[in-house]
This record gives sequence, C-alpha cells and structure tokens, in this order.
Amino acid sequence: MLSQKDYSKLGSHIFGMAAIALGLVGLIWGDFANVWQPVPATVPHRALFAYLYATLLLLAGAAMQFWPAARIGAVALAVLYSLPAALWARRVFGFPGMIGTWGGLAEELALIAAAVAAFVFLTERPSDAAKLTARIACIVFGLCFITIGAEHFLALKETAALVPHWIPPSGRFWGVFTGVAHVLAGLAILSGVMALLAARLLTAMIFVFGVLVWLPAVYAQPHVHMMWSANAINLALLAAAWTMADAIAARREQKRTAEVPMTPLGA
Repeated sequence: MLSQKDYSKLGSHIFGMAAIALGLVGLIWGDFANVWQPVPATVPHRALFAYLYATLLLLAGAAMQFWPAARIGAVALAVLYSLPAALWARRVFGFPGMIGTWGGLAEELALIAAAVAAFVFLTERPSDAAKLTARIACIVFGLCFITIGAEHFLALKETAALVPHWIPPSGRFWGVFTGVAHVLAGLAILSGVMALLAARLLTAMIFVFGVLVWLPAVYAQPHVHMMWSANAINLALLAAAWTMADAIAARREQKRTAEVPMTPLGA
C-alpha cells in the first residue's frame, strides 16, 4: 500500500516538472509548443487558448509534486495531453502515408500512457480494473516507441541531421542505432520481457538526447521558441519513460508481495 511516506519515486515528480516547463514556455512565448502541439493558426482566440493551456499544464505539473494532489495532477495531464494527441490523430487520418504524423501522435500518446500509469501507481489500493488499465498503458507506451523507432528509419536523413557532427562515426549510424534501440525498448515494454531494464535504458537514452542535442540547440539559439519547446518535450518524454519504469517496478513488487505465503501464527 502506498502512503505519503512511500511517495518518493522521482519519475512522477519529474513528469510533473516537465509539464511545468511546458507551461512556462507557453506562458513566456504566448504560444503552443510548436510542432508538438499542432493547433492551427486559424483557431479563433488562439493566443488566449495558448495561455490557458499553458496555465493548466503548470497547475497540473505543480499538483504532481504533492502527495494529496498527485493523482488529480496525473488525471489532468492525461486529459491535457489528449488535446494535442487528437490534433495529431486528425493529421494521421488526413496524411496516413507521412511517418512524421504517426511519430507526433506516438509522442503524445506516450505522455498520456505515462500519466495513466502514474495515476494507478499513486493509488493506494488499485482495483483489478486499475491494474488492467496500467497494463494497457504499458502496451500503448511500447507501441508508441516502436512507432518512434520506425520514424527514425523512414526519416533517416532528418534524424541524422539532429546528431552533432563531432560525434563519430556518423549521423546516419546513430539514427539507425537509436531507431533500433527505440524499437527494442518498445517491444520489451509491450511484451513485459525485460521491461523494467528497457524502460530504464530508454530513460537514459532520452537523457542523452537532451544533453547532446537539445541543450546545445537552446544554448546556440536562446531566442528561438522551438528550441525551448523541444527541451521541454524531451524532458516530458524522459519523465514518461521514468514514470513507466517506476510503475513497472511497483507492479512487480506488488506481484512478488502477493505471492509470498503468509506465515501461520505460532510458527
């Protein structure tokens, strides 16, 4: 049973911090997170909605930092991340042959899946239905990263261009390597085979992306909105993988505890 004392897993906290980062970027720039939140420019009162959305992200992320409100924050983030996911789904239906639309949808669905897993993980006595929901969230999360890995292969030129030129042997090599890593991690989480290790390694890989790709980009172009958005989104995906790893570890611990036979009184 989880209690306030037990609420020490960093993944959920960082997941909330990423939402706070996204909210701050939105408030400072007065806009959505570029291509990650594809709200059409023709939407009436778009700027007002951007400020409102950013504020809600900030509040939900703040709620994730405190035990009494953390579950509410997780639900709020699942709802908030569903909005850009719906916009990406619209693009997928409109342009099913473009892998970029599938990748965008997969990133948003991964955030939703992590929020759902966090909600169950933070529940003191999760029901069987909640446990099944968490398992479905793991499956969705795995499928998302298989899709992201496929995007690396099908958009290899664009992926390779993101790799700093000073890293040997080549951008194409790392584009393929990370694509394979995404697919393998997704398959492991989807199947449950070495899922915890895969989620931890996926977290580490996304952290490396941030350090080598996105942090230098924001340093080089500090006045470009997209660079700040990219760092915040990368942090959100990192936290999503971390949260999923925590949820997998908690589920394993619950299963192990349930399998331990009770010692008879007086034995």
